[in-house]
Amino acid sequence: MQSLLGLSHNATLLIWTVIAIAFLIIMISKFKWNPFVTLLISALLLGLVSGMKAADVITSVTSGLGGTLGTIAIVIGLGTILGKMMAESGGAERIATTLIDRFGEKKVHWAMMIVGFIVGIPVFFEVGVILLIPIVFTVARKTKMSLLQIGIPILAGLSTVHGLVPPHPAPMIAIDAYQADLGRTILFSLIVGLPTAIIAGPLFGKFIGKRIIATPPDNLAKQFAEQKTANLPGFGITLLTILMPVILMLIGSIADIADPNTISGFTVFCEFIGNEVIALLISVVFAYFTLGFARGFTKEQISKFTSECLAPTATIILIIGGGGAFKQVLINSGVGTAIADIATNAHINVILFAWLVAALIRVATGSATVAMTTAAGIVAPVLAATPGASVELAVLATGAGSLILSHVNDAGFWMIKEFFNLSVPQTLKSWTVMETLLSVIGLVFILILSIFV
Repeated sequence: MQSLLGLSHNATLLIWTVIAIAFLIIMISKFKWNPFVTLLISALLLGLVSGMKAADVITSVTSGLGGTLGTIAIVIGLGTILGKMMAESGGAERIATTLIDRFGEKKVHWAMMIVGFIVGIPVFFEVGVILLIPIVFTVARKTKMSLLQIGIPILAGLSTVHGLVPPHPAPMIAIDAYQADLGRTILFSLIVGLPTAIIAGPLFGKFIGKRIIATPPDNLAKQFAEQKTANLPGFGITLLTILMPVILMLIGSIADIADPNTISGFTVFCEFIGNEVIALLISVVFAYFTLGFARGFTKEQISKFTSECLAPTATIILIIGGGGAFKQVLINSGVGTAIADIATNAHINVILFAWLVAALIRVATGSATVAMTTAAGIVAPVLAATPGASVELAVLATGAGSLILSHVNDAGFWMIKEFFNLSVPQTLKSWTVMETLLSVIGLVFILILSIFV
């Protein structure tokens, strides 16, 4: 199986990968197979035809599923509880009403991009989606706008920060590998990131929102988007509650930058509360008081809210886990390495090279973080041997490449599909195109900036 039609091992791996992805898309979109089951079958088949041992394939599937859900399942669970408290207390309604009043219905999608950009700085993409999805649903209901016109700008803001803007962990990997200056990287990331997010967010969101009419899933709409109370909580306490995990994670990030060797006990404490799981857990308990007991809910009601909001997340969690299993088989079968080998043999501009390596690994493995980490290791020696190249722009190029073409091997793809109640083709036309716009437009701005830097 390894030398299909006498081709090289790398070429054979890529062909089997394309076949596996095509099988996955066709079975889910055309034949309506369950995505979780289809992802597992595709992962198993790809592992076997790529030459992996049967036992190794099973290990890859289970470790990929478990590794993906290790943090994400907790994040989704805690984030959903926080979203439920926002909805039941009227907090999501208060945030939505205030945004609409301040920006007006016609410009509220611009506000959503700014919210995504700010919230996304210290948090992982998945955490940001979970935190903000109740506000997306509520604003869409109140403005009668398409869910995608409201949602795409927030996703663009979150995703731009995830790939480009320090101190987010993904760009920090490349900053460390390339020995880039943090301050200059942050400055350049804002120069590149803001216009990129505007084009892929509010502008593209308005375009695609008119062409794909998405509605929230009924089970989540009932939890997050229906007005629960006429007596809404204050804007300040609601904002503090939703930003609590952001504030805690930001504290952890600042402590890590200020004391990278974790010498003091205070740094250890800050990094502990800044971990996304601990930050969300603290925020949920905080919300029980600010949006629960303070709003007159009894402990029985709060317990009931917590229990009933978790059931609808089971399908989402399993599908994301299936995406993680598929991704792990891609990595362990050597597809990522094959992509990296092909990119390394191409002699091109170092900034374009950094983008291309990260982009190819992202397409192969589905993980922006894996793409950035792997690409940083490949690009760093090439960058060191290229005098005059801007290492800060190489960081941004690596980050931009790691965002491209999110598809069926990316857990984020399935999260967006399920939360926005889209079909696979609709998710490809909206979410995948948005991610690709972020990547390509980001690269264009980076190359323009390289003329002056």
